[in-house]
Amino acid sequence: MRFRNEEEENFSLDLTPLVDVVFLLLIFFMVSTVFVDFKRRMDISLPTSKVSIPDETPKAIELEITVDKQVFLNGDKVSLKSLESALKKIDTDKKKAAIIRADKNLPYGDVIKVMGMLQSARVLDISVAVQ
Repeated sequence: MRFRNEEEENFSLDLTPLVDVVFLLLIFFMVSTVFVDFKRRMDISLPTSKVSIPDETPKAIELEITVDKQVFLNGDKVSLKSLESALKKIDTDKKKAAIIRADKNLPYGDVIKVMGMLQSARVLDISVAVQ
C-alpha cells in the first residue's frame, strides 16, 4: 500500500510586502508635509474695519542679528548693550516666546549671549530660525 505524503499547507501571512507599503506611506507623508516658514517683513497696507476682535494670543519676540552684530528687536534697531533693558520693558506676564534669526556667519558666542539675555528677561521659550 502506498501512502501519500501530504504536504502541510502554510497558512502564515507574508509580512514583507506589508512592511514595504508602510515604509512607502511613511516616506510619502514625510515628504508631502508643509514645513513652517516664518513670516517675512513686507510693506503692505491692510484694509481697516469698524469692528474687530483683539488678538489675545501672545506674540513671539522677534530678534534679528546681522553679521555685523546689529540687533533688531521686533523690527526696531537696538544696540547689544541696551538689548537686556529693552527685553525687560516688554510685558512678560504672559507666557512669551522668542524667535532668533541670526546670520550664519555670526560667531556662536554672540547668539548664546543673546539667549542668556532672553533667559534673564524670563523668556524661556527660545527658538532659532533656520532655512
